[in-house]
Amino acid sequence: MIKLYSFGQAFGVPDPSPFVMKVDAWLRMSEIAFEHVSGISGLRKAPKGKLPFIDDNGTVVADSHLIIDHLRKQHGSRLDDGWSGEQRAIATLVGKSLDEHLYWCLVYSRWVKDDTWPLIKQNFFGGLPFPLRQLVPMVARSKVKRALHLQGFGRHSDEEVLAMTTEMFAALSELLGDNHYLQGERPSTLDATAFAFLCEFILSDIRNSFSAQACSFENLVRYCERIRDEYYPAHAFNRV
Repeated sequence: MIKLYSFGQAFGVPDPSPFVMKVDAWLRMSEIAFEHVSGISGLRKAPKGKLPFIDDNGTVVADSHLIIDHLRKQHGSRLDDGWSGEQRAIATLVGKSLDEHLYWCLVYSRWVKDDTWPLIKQNFFGGLPFPLRQLVPMVARSKVKRALHLQGFGRHSDEEVLAMTTEMFAALSELLGDNHYLQGERPSTLDATAFAFLCEFILSDIRNSFSAQACSFENLVRYCERIRDEYYPAHAFNRV
């Protein structure tokens, strides 16, 4: 059985990491059996110090892109069968923009926004004993802010980051249109990626200006709800 090492349910979604969710959704859409091994302790075993990673009967693979590539080769998947070269190219470029751009928008919305930070702090660090409960969140948030500054997002105002994030939502909404999925009437790897990121804004319990913008695109809301209802059991998400 494939083991997917993940953080575990938080904020009303199966995992707070879009990269974990990407692999999770891809496996479900591909109808490949797997099990979660959840908990922050998984980071100690992670070969690259990050989650997710998988243990595929003794073969350990880290990084969501490399994981999916491995699973496709070893276990097969019909998700992308029949796509043209152009469709594959679009999927690759859009997927990378989500991984490398929308991801930082999500991080900013959670770790920098003062109205959201208390929820993040309680969820990730609330179980620590005093005084670690006070010190560790401060250090962690400082590191995330520094990473955002080095990446570039941390140099922008709230309004500028929100505008960039909204631009991504608008592009996905336009690409989806009235289709069930981003490239037609059946799911693809791109849908696993897009759902993974969008659900963190649209289906999570976190409510801020970023999630409000995501939810303003009605077709994206329907898209997330459709994938949730088709591929996830009722207990995986908080139904609100």
